Amino acid sequence: MVNKNFLICLTGLPASGKTTFATKLKLILKERFTNFSIRIIDPDIIRRAMAPDKFDYNLEPIVRERNLAEISNELSKGNVVISDDLNYFSSMRHDLKILADNFNINFFIIYISTPFEICLIWNKTRGEPIPNEIIGNIQMKFDDFGKYKWDYPTVKIDLSRIKDLHNEVEVIVDGLIKKLNESQKKLQKERNLEDSLNWDNQNLDKITRIYVGKLLQNPKLLPLKKKIIKTRKIFVKLYKNKALKELEIVTAFKKYLESNLTIKISDKFM
Repeated sequence: MVNKNFLICLTGLPASGKTTFATKLKLILKERFTNFSIRIIDPDIIRRAMAPDKFDYNLEPIVRERNLAEISNELSKGNVVISDDLNYFSSMRHDLKILADNFNINFFIIYISTPFEICLIWNKTRGEPIPNEIIGNIQMKFDDFGKYKWDYPTVKIDLSRIKDLHNEVEVIVDGLIKKLNESQKKLQKERNLEDSLNWDNQNLDKITRIYVGKLLQNPKLLPLKKKIIKTRKIFVKLYKNKALKELEIVTAFKKYLESNLTIKISDKFM
């Protein structure tokens, strides 16, 4: 069972079908993740609220800032967020990646790869709400994927080739769930390893302290007390995270003391 929210970054040309895809994706995610609220954040809503009659390039920095703030706010509530935006620059996708990292959640890029020519046709069908030259400019400026390791689509889908969108999104969500489960298993494994190492390190400290206590019962070694204690601390740092068993710790510590203090320790202290 997935127990953490996540962030999905949609990216693609205008009129490529991102909003249609986002709506279907939200519906299926809502069916699968009943313990989460699913939110679509669309910066066009912010743009229309700020300038209802026309597109204003000068407002874009503010739109971008508010868009990221809304996404951050929804993530902070523990909601699953779909960023329904062009995200055509890698820097735009990186802003979203940073948000996901800040919340320590999974980040997925879904590239709606509908071809430019099809986007123009679909745009015309919709009454050309977006000037064709803007779609062309965005296509030319669109940053390729793969320049950075993190910047690679989890899913690439050409909506012009999809006959059954519902079924296709079902398959995509299955893939996302698989990746989320794998991520959780990996995280749990790392936590278990960390807990194990912490336990081993505590044992390392405890066993070497007990060993030093036994050594110092020998009056001949009392003059070396400060050196033995200092050497023990160095040994603990050197052997931290090695996950040694008790006998291995004692054997290694005995050899280390003999080598560094030029002394001979009886095996009775083993």
